[in-house]
Amino acid sequence: MLKKLFYGLLKKLKFLPQHLYVKIYYEYYTGKKLNLEDPKEFNEKVQWLKVHYRPKILNKLVNKYEVREYVREKIGPEYLNNLLAVYRNASAVDLDTLPDRFVLKAAHGYGFNLIVPQKSKLNSGKARYLFHKWFLRNQYYRGGLEWAYKDSTPYIVAEEFLEEPGKNVLDDYKIYCFGGKAKFVQVDRDRGGDHHKYFFDRQWCLMPFSKGVGKVSKEAIAPPENWEKMFELAEKLADKFPFVRVDFYNLSGRIIFGEMTFYPGDGRQEFYPDIYNRIIGDYLELPDLGDREYIKQYG
Repeated sequence: MLKKLFYGLLKKLKFLPQHLYVKIYYEYYTGKKLNLEDPKEFNEKVQWLKVHYRPKILNKLVNKYEVREYVREKIGPEYLNNLLAVYRNASAVDLDTLPDRFVLKAAHGYGFNLIVPQKSKLNSGKARYLFHKWFLRNQYYRGGLEWAYKDSTPYIVAEEFLEEPGKNVLDDYKIYCFGGKAKFVQVDRDRGGDHHKYFFDRQWCLMPFSKGVGKVSKEAIAPPENWEKMFELAEKLADKFPFVRVDFYNLSGRIIFGEMTFYPGDGRQEFYPDIYNRIIGDYLELPDLGDREYIKQYG
């Protein structure tokens, strides 16, 4: 108990060297010691990537506005949600010009979302206060020193309000890709309500593990339309990287890109049963940063 309290205090010291800080951060949340020299489990390797794997393109790909260019080039503009506006400072957000329903997101982090199903009910004063808070935050310091966000340019984007018939919250399909190969998908259903998580392999067979928060269901759900296409698109976007999670929505067969995530759960949400932390860790082959050909191709 005292050790947990002590580590809780230490994890506030984000000025510490990153390699030291992530060890404190990881042990505080998982109860496990982090071996950065020879990582084995999935989250250990995610922490290694935060410290050692730093191609500049990651700053662009974690940015919800700048990643659109990459998606457009790799798989086509038809998989992007409609962009209504982009703002480079909080004061520029013009609510009057937006339609009755829309979504606002801070592009330079995650969890910075404002879903507006009916503009007439929006408290514009509170919304503007929220926008200013978003621009003052850097996801690198907000989380566990996730390197890709450190130099990500701040924007707020306004996008089309998406709906799925019969559902209050869109189903979210998160495809885990290792070395450019999609291994499995995490399906999040009814987040914010009766949140359930499902994990399926490439043949849409239910997998015997879960991760983080959310209820685990032992009963499979039907795949969405074009689900095989989602895996194909994920691999096209992931082809350069040792690991990335590519997220989509699927609205009656209309596939919409969500985001690319290089540190899911900030590398601290464990799989369970515990054995799967090592099994899935074995999927992730860390790059040899001394390999000149690798750096030339990917770095």
